[in-house]
Amino acid sequence: MNAVADNVVGDIELHMVEMGRRARAASRALARAETGVKDAALLGMAEIIEARAAALMAENRKDLEAGQQNGLDDALLDRLAFTPERIAVMAEGLRQIAALADPVGAISDLNYRPSGIQVGRMRVPLGVIGIIYESRPNVTVDAAGLCLKSGNACILRGGSEAFHSNGALADCIRDGLERAGLPMDAVQVVATTDRAAVGALLRLKDSVDVIVPRGGKGLIARVSEESLIPVIKHLDGVCHVYVDDGADPDKAVRVAVNAKTQRYGTCNTMETLLVSRGVAERILPRLGDAFADKGVELRGCEASRAILSGIKEATEQDWSEEYLAPVLAVRVVDGLDAAIEHINTYGSHHTDSIVTEDYTRARRFLREVDSSSVMVNASTRFADGFEYGLGAEIGISTDKLHARGPVGLEGLTTLKYVVLGDGHVRG
Repeated sequence: MNAVADNVVGDIELHMVEMGRRARAASRALARAETGVKDAALLGMAEIIEARAAALMAENRKDLEAGQQNGLDDALLDRLAFTPERIAVMAEGLRQIAALADPVGAISDLNYRPSGIQVGRMRVPLGVIGIIYESRPNVTVDAAGLCLKSGNACILRGGSEAFHSNGALADCIRDGLERAGLPMDAVQVVATTDRAAVGALLRLKDSVDVIVPRGGKGLIARVSEESLIPVIKHLDGVCHVYVDDGADPDKAVRVAVNAKTQRYGTCNTMETLLVSRGVAERILPRLGDAFADKGVELRGCEASRAILSGIKEATEQDWSEEYLAPVLAVRVVDGLDAAIEHINTYGSHHTDSIVTEDYTRARRFLREVDSSSVMVNASTRFADGFEYGLGAEIGISTDKLHARGPVGLEGLTTLKYVVLGDGHVRG
């Protein structure tokens, strides 16, 4: 594997600089690669991963054994584990990326100017993407596939708990690239558990164009603070559902319950329920019963506790808490303006939804809530790349520059202006 070996004694900074240099060279080859060649590499990777399933599981067992010895809990071990089904899903994910339209080279907004020239914008790769992630080794495959299809080289730094699994997957990926005639340095996995490699990667501003962290708050906070390179990230997923005066009660219950209970540990799960005072006494008891049936602990404001007896009192901290658990903050608000103010004050600019039959209020909510995804009469759980028709995603961005929301193939490209003329000169 053409990366930093874990037993190398030397300057990790220099190793990372060399990886960046090779990635930059590979990115130029990828930028001009035809779609068919990139797709052939993706399909080759999928075949190799399936063919090496037994070997992948053998390497994965080394990580699982080390994790058990290091006291990883059952949930983390489950996220780490390979099964034949999960290996098949990784291979299928690569095939799905191959089936997506290639964004590179697409020209949009091409218009004639009075001078006779045509001006438009073309999608091009970002260049080199550094991705730092934890736990799930399937991210190695997803990230490599998305970067390849969008014409970007990538440097991947997975967590130490998946060291052997990521190394085995890296070999499959690089062999797939070689089979298709693409440079193997297009995907490089940092094969050292030394945390110094992360800091070194974050300083490669001359060879890496963007950093994408995927993991817990600690990792993302560190990357955001230390990186000398632009970062695509979200820190928290404090998502809201607001039940408006004009809501259909059945829709309100269906949407809110799904937004909270379909999965608890995801960044697009609802963490705070807002209910307009005008419908609180009518809708909150139904919601309270539904959440009680699901085993969700409610923490409410004074008004909601007066309607739902026995629920815990919410603190100021609860309004900005990402529980990632069967716990939900509930607040009664004085209508749409108060709901928007609460979301923009306490939310994390991730995903927020209104339940209403009032078109005017729905339009105001869409326009005024400052989040990367804003919804009407739909569960916040829809906020991901697959549900948006983007295919796999590399993450969610709550930033406002470049990419915002689920980051799929298009989010891994940028735009440049192109001008078409026929000997035109400026007079």
